[in-house]
Amino acid sequence: MHLLVCGGTGCKSSASDTIVENLKAELEHNSLEDDVQVIMTGCFGFCEQGPVVKVMPDNTFYVRVTPGDVKELVAEHIIKGRKVRRLLYENPETKEPVSDSKHMGFYRKQIRVALRNCGFINPENIDEYIARDGYSALAKALGELSPQQAIDIIKKSGLRGRGGGGFPTGIKWELTSKFEADQKYVVCNADEGDPGAFMDRSVLEGDPHSVIEAMAICGYCIGASKGLVYIRAEYPLAIERLKIAIKQAQEYGLLGLDILGSKFSFDISLRYGAGAFVCGEETALIHSMEGHRGEPTVKPPFPAESGYMKKPTVVNNVETYANVPVIFNKGADWFASIGTEKSKGTKVFALAGKINNVGLIEVPMGTSLKEVIFEIGGGIKNNKEFKAVQTGGPSGGCLTSKHLDTPIDYDNLIASGSMMGSGGMIVMDEDDCMVAMARYYLDFTVDESCGKCSPCRIGTMRLKEILDKIIKGDGTMEDIDRLRNLSSVIKDSSLCGLGQTAPNPVLSTLDNFMNEYLAHVKDKKCPAGRCKSLMIYKVIPENCVGCTACARNCPVNAISGERKQTHFIDTSICIKCGACIERCKFNAIVIN
Repeated sequence: MHLLVCGGTGCKSSASDTIVENLKAELEHNSLEDDVQVIMTGCFGFCEQGPVVKVMPDNTFYVRVTPGDVKELVAEHIIKGRKVRRLLYENPETKEPVSDSKHMGFYRKQIRVALRNCGFINPENIDEYIARDGYSALAKALGELSPQQAIDIIKKSGLRGRGGGGFPTGIKWELTSKFEADQKYVVCNADEGDPGAFMDRSVLEGDPHSVIEAMAICGYCIGASKGLVYIRAEYPLAIERLKIAIKQAQEYGLLGLDILGSKFSFDISLRYGAGAFVCGEETALIHSMEGHRGEPTVKPPFPAESGYMKKPTVVNNVETYANVPVIFNKGADWFASIGTEKSKGTKVFALAGKINNVGLIEVPMGTSLKEVIFEIGGGIKNNKEFKAVQTGGPSGGCLTSKHLDTPIDYDNLIASGSMMGSGGMIVMDEDDCMVAMARYYLDFTVDESCGKCSPCRIGTMRLKEILDKIIKGDGTMEDIDRLRNLSSVIKDSSLCGLGQTAPNPVLSTLDNFMNEYLAHVKDKKCPAGRCKSLMIYKVIPENCVGCTACARNCPVNAISGERKQTHFIDTSICIKCGACIERCKFNAIVIN
């Protein structure tokens, strides 16, 4: 019997390390340590219900486990063979406990390809990866295929880059292979700077060998002997497990000289980023690895011709590489049978925001937004109304209820005014202000701009200033026109993808939520009640009993009135903190 314990960053922050220690101690106390093995895995994906403990082989899925639950879990399930019902997932519709993850709505429509090993193996044990066909794809490439034949498999699969633009992976590899050079490089982009995104981090934490194997295959295809992983320093667990995996692969002869007895040599080293969003762009990433400022350059030449150290370089992100070994093992036709005509395979998304099932999901391309949000995601928290979903992070756009039937793939998302991006998906409800949301993303983009080109450096700042003006109630109809016109200029003239896509949140909210912009500009009101400058706190005389609770708790003494008399709020002093509403038991204070 095996006890699989989630060891991703999220669950580790909720004491899954202690759960593992307690399980081992309790098993030893009952002399069961030889019969039951405790394994720390990567992320199971169901972050909303973590920490997760899965009992194998009966596939019992325990959720929200705490260190204090361990004694009962061992006594009841391991020793007596009885499931601990209170730790099982509860079906939100029937309120009945569900013990098998296959019957949970969260997993039912998922197909795990890039995440195939996350939650199943110990990421720090290469033998467990090998037991699940690990490195067999590399052995096949080196032993049975020429570099061009291996590239043709990737081309036939239809795999496209999972980090943003969706460029065909096989074509990128083929282009790089055709340039002659004394040295070539394979680069893994693990920078992942989108707010709310944690796909690449989870793959590296849960299955680092899949990325290592794929990079080695890529190196063989293009004629490179060196690989580099550019990873943000804020990912300490991913870095630690990646280092362990690289060392193990070297010890097993799967990295280094003459891999698997072939004449092919390849090794990998790490480079650390400081969290700059612009370094997710491949030329800015390359400059950062070279020790220069992380600034993009005009293309061509593309990295395939002149990349790291001016040598031919392939740059793909973590998720793209994670798909490569399974394509060789199961075949290009198998992979191409999943997804849509132009978007093959699956896509990993970090589902976050106002949604019941926050977590990491992987669905076939072509799955609708409605299926993701309301079936896998479990709908909106607290039974609120769905308002929008932001896909593609700061570079994407806000999609509304009219887009819920949109198939998720590269082309349909772009046609709807958003984009795939790396896979962040943030859900918003009726309480979110879309003008403020656009301003939030512009604030992020302004901070992350490298400043090299004027359209991005100055243009995004001007967009943010106009949004600030509208949110404060000082906007005009001319400002709305300026937002649209300036956005078009920035998109057309910025140097790199960061600037070219920075206006997307503004344009998509203008297209889909113009009524909210008009309310801010014409009526000087925020329909969602989120913009403080447009809030007016007011006492309803007929509800006020003069209990003085509001006045006693106002931090700026903006409320006056005698006991048992109607109170008043001085709006010129009020800081709109909401303390008065929280303390009032008679619903006597409202926000206009």
